[in-house]
Amino acid sequence: MQALAGARAKYPPVEHPVVRVHPVTGKKILYVNPTFTSHIKGLPRAQSDALLTQLYALITVPEYQARLRWQPNTLAVWDNRSTQHYAVGDYFPQHRKLHRITFTADQAF
Repeated sequence: MQALAGARAKYPPVEHPVVRVHPVTGKKILYVNPTFTSHIKGLPRAQSDALLTQLYALITVPEYQARLRWQPNTLAVWDNRSTQHYAVGDYFPQHRKLHRITFTADQAF
């Protein structure tokens, strides 16, 4: 919690639209996540909390997830602008080694 407070002091909260347009596909996407989205501006707090709770619950529904069966040399690539990452620790007792690479663009949106 202390690290989060320090990060918020260094990078104050900002406003983003809940619905954005993907710069490549032109499709509408939801732009919320439980770590950084505190509320939906313009909605009463109770209504905002209820809607965000419902959206966040969808992240955990297997029917809405892309799941991989990890094998040696598996490579997974996703677009963080339109994908909600939900890591499932279902590989015990095996070990997973990850290398994260971030591609940059002129701008995210």
